[in-house]
Amino acid sequence: MEATLCSIPSSKPPPLSLRPQTLTLRSPSIINSKPRRRALPVVRAAISRTKKEETVENVKQQLESCYLVAGIRYTGFTVKQFQELRGALPETVNLVVAKNTLVGKAIEGTPWEALKPCMKGMNAWLFVHTEEIPAALKPYRTFQKERKLEENDFTGAVFEGRFYAPDEFKVLETLPSREEIYAKLLGALQGPAISLVGTLQAPARDLVLTLKAYVQKLEEEQSSGGATGTA
Repeated sequence: MEATLCSIPSSKPPPLSLRPQTLTLRSPSIINSKPRRRALPVVRAAISRTKKEETVENVKQQLESCYLVAGIRYTGFTVKQFQELRGALPETVNLVVAKNTLVGKAIEGTPWEALKPCMKGMNAWLFVHTEEIPAALKPYRTFQKERKLEENDFTGAVFEGRFYAPDEFKVLETLPSREEIYAKLLGALQGPAISLVGTLQAPARDLVLTLKAYVQKLEEEQSSGGATGTA
């Protein structure tokens, strides 16, 4: 019987080729093909400029119908203290934190430009929208004493176009109220002539305030009387 031999394929791996292989290197531009992000400093600068413009505009709005602007040194204030102070102020007084340069830009060319002597250090600004100046300043004095913030004093103020240094604030904090002016004027008019002479000899500022209040009172009475007569 004849045996048939079948060829069995060899399981050995093919011999290694000794030919040098060619490697294909990718170009660096292809490897780093991710799109580059736009530089952030340009965006940040635009945002910062917008915020500065908004701050200047806000200060200008606060200056409208404003009777007094005062600076407060706020170095060391916490966010909580600012919140507490804002809550203690009357509705006629607004507290704004702004850089001196921005406030200086807002007051440029206005009567409030007299505020520049206190443009040093870190200031918060009180915008008083009432004629009752002592009542507007008192809440901060109380806050200052209760929190023992002696170093955080007023840095200056402008009232009726004049700058008041920190050591002159007693003048502002003791101005007569509207009721006191009325009482003083009526007492002078109803009393003997010597009382009127004493009023006329008072400081010019008190006299102007007194006469202004009296004229306003007469105008209100005339206006009220005219309205009654036409009814």
